[in-house]
Parts: sequence; structure tokens; C-alpha cells
Amino acid sequence: MEFALPESVNVYSQFIHPLLMWVLLGLSVYALYLGNKIRQLRTAKKEVRKKLVKKNFKFRHHVIGAIVLVLMVAGTIGGMAVTYSNNGKLFFGAHLLAGVSMTGMCAIAAALVPFMQKGNELARYTHITLNVLLLGLFGWQVVTGMDIFNRIVEKILG
Repeated sequence: MEFALPESVNVYSQFIHPLLMWVLLGLSVYALYLGNKIRQLRTAKKEVRKKLVKKNFKFRHHVIGAIVLVLMVAGTIGGMAVTYSNNGKLFFGAHLLAGVSMTGMCAIAAALVPFMQKGNELARYTHITLNVLLLGLFGWQVVTGMDIFNRIVEKILG
């Protein structure tokens, strides 16, 4: 027995993934900003350090990072589920591969945090490198995703 969603759900569900990804991109850039503030705090002189500590960048970075990880995983799975629901298949291509790779990079970067907290510099630089690469891929994903989005809109509008 095959399960089918109502047509209206199939149509409107296609807009959740792009919207979620735009929010995720903004949060990712904010996480980068907070991470840079933590690096600045680590090397700041005593007077500047006192001011920066009060702003709680580390806690905020961890919270935003956790939200980014959750949204990245949910957005990837959700995007694939909606695509499959609407088409009966996934489209194996650069957008899918990059999205799944980004999700893996995000999970690995998050998994490095306990090592970073113990002062492991290799973990810190790997975390930073993975997240910078992830943001670069994200920028490219916006371009390919908007192309897909435009094709979906054209299909819906006829």
C-alpha cells in the first residue's frame, strides 16, 4: 500500500526547505561572528577581555551552534523527504551531495567541541576549517537551490 500526502501539502511543503535554509544561513553567519568574538577574547588584553567576557560570546556560540546542527540535519532530511514525496525519487546531483556533505561537516565540527574545550588546537583549527568550508558550500547551495526553487515555482504556476 502506497502512502500519499494531500496535494496541497505536497505543494506547500516544497517551500519549507528553502525558507529554513535561508534562516540557517543567517544563523551560520551569526555563529561565525560569535566564534570570531571568542577568538578575539582569547587573545585580548586584560581591559578588553573584561568587557568581552560580559557579553557571553562562548555560551551564545554554543547555543547557536546547537541550533544550526539541529536545523541542518532537519533541513537536509526534510528537503530529501519532500523531494521524494513529490517526485517518487531523489535527484542525485551536486545540490544533494553538497547538502549531505554540509550536514556531515556540521556534525563533525560539533563533535570536536569537547576536544577544543580541553585545549586541543588541532581540533580547534579543524572545527574552524570545516565551518568556513561549510559556509562556502552554503553560498554555492544558495545558487543551486534558488535554481531548483525557480523550477518548482514555474511548475506550480504552469
